[in-house]
Amino acid sequence: MAARKSTARTEAAPAGVPTFTKEQELLAYREMLLIRRFEEKAGQMYGMGLIGGFCHLYIGQEAVVIGMQMAMKQGDQVITGYRDHGHMLATGMESRGVMAELTGRRGGYSKGKGGSMHMFSIEKQFFGGHGIVGGQVSLGTGLGFANHYRDNGAVSVTYFGDGAANQGQVYESFNMAELWKLPVVYVIENNKYAMGTSVNRASAQTDFSKRGSSFNIPGEQVDGMDVRAVKAAGERALAFAREGKGPYILEMLTYRYRGHSMSDPAKYRSKEEVQKMRTEHDPIEQVRARLLEGGVTEDDLKKIDAEIREIVNDAADFATHDPEPDPSELYTDIVR
Repeated sequence: MAARKSTARTEAAPAGVPTFTKEQELLAYREMLLIRRFEEKAGQMYGMGLIGGFCHLYIGQEAVVIGMQMAMKQGDQVITGYRDHGHMLATGMESRGVMAELTGRRGGYSKGKGGSMHMFSIEKQFFGGHGIVGGQVSLGTGLGFANHYRDNGAVSVTYFGDGAANQGQVYESFNMAELWKLPVVYVIENNKYAMGTSVNRASAQTDFSKRGSSFNIPGEQVDGMDVRAVKAAGERALAFAREGKGPYILEMLTYRYRGHSMSDPAKYRSKEEVQKMRTEHDPIEQVRARLLEGGVTEDDLKKIDAEIREIVNDAADFATHDPEPDPSELYTDIVR
């Protein structure tokens, strides 16, 4: 297959966005590429019938979670919705465990009982993907309350999408978080289409950074396709929340290349639109172009890609051959 030509931007960082060191660029490239290759493999396995139920891929949005993770400190928590595999990998959860959960195997993070939308890791401070649209926002606010109560200096990073931004519990959470000055950073991943409807048709206010205005919560729009911009904005927001000033909203302007889920043909947008984003604004290609300009060779990048593919292929092999949960697991982890 011929290599896809990229015209990703390589100009200097915009005003207010610091340049990355070579080490930072390599870290961002590797971590985003891991998510991209993992999600591509998950899509393949779904097509083969090895993954059942729902499967929402994160392809195209990698810079958001990696940039935020680069800005976070040890002890900060992450909680998100159902497009969650990228967030898991970004926090350091193992590819094997995530993929095994997708295939319903006992080596999965929820012992094969949760699937794509329901994985957790207390060790990595990942408090789940959640299937209820917007439901994680109130839970993330609760994590912020716990941090405030314990005075532990941690911040709850609560992700949700442009569609979830119209849910009522989001604004109840905003009010509570600002009233009590809770350390929460609300990250709105605006990929422009929610479940399949353009934000221009579904939202009266399409600038989601202003959604906290009536609660006096500051917010800003961020180029969510530029990992440098995400990290810089994340550092500002996290510092604000950590200093006891209350919640902060970051609207990440991003784009998903696939449909809402694997069952969505995404006919509500043109192929030309998607292709334009892939060739001109791809988050990984932007970093790749900067690395090549900075002296990293094609062979160096091919080596990284080969290492990532080996990790992902190993995870897929493990998730295919790991045993299914024992039937007795039906009666464990039940709250009475």
